[in-house]
Amino acid sequence: MTRELAACGLGLCLLLAMQAEVVRADDLPIRKAGLWEMKMIRTGSPMPELAMQHCTDETVDKEMHNMVSPMANQICSKQDVQKTATGYITDSVCSVGGISVSSHSEITGDFNSAYTVTTTSHSDLGAKSAPHDTVIRMEAKWLGACKPDQKPGDIIMPGGGFKLNVKDASKLRGLLPAAKQ
Repeated sequence: MTRELAACGLGLCLLLAMQAEVVRADDLPIRKAGLWEMKMIRTGSPMPELAMQHCTDETVDKEMHNMVSPMANQICSKQDVQKTATGYITDSVCSVGGISVSSHSEITGDFNSAYTVTTTSHSDLGAKSAPHDTVIRMEAKWLGACKPDQKPGDIIMPGGGFKLNVKDASKLRGLLPAAKQ
């Protein structure tokens, strides 16, 4: 993982990657407003399951899609989305900091009570290391209304000790290296 991505915070980077999956803002439905619990399980990795909560509304979900789309347009050579009978399939090829990542995601669920995103990715680290394959499954479940001390956009990391609002994450975009033309 590059220093820039580490600065973004593993949980937030994963969340943004999984939520947006580098698709256009109008391709995926907007989640039901309220508090969502998201569990991320990485297969074949010593990394433990990561669970976080995200307080959201229609405006925040649209902003998240719109925030990631321009970045994806700069770093991704492929961004395909297909609607299926059970949800969506996305395929992308992106390059950040000299690392090329090909991803295939299957998204199922209703975006009102629960949905699942299963992403299989292949990272080519170039001369830095051998290629790496991962499978990440995100299970999202609607918990109800956001808590009184939360506002739309708040992401609460495990243990509740770290909270970040995704609206502040746009300030972190400058940490990513510019795409090479």
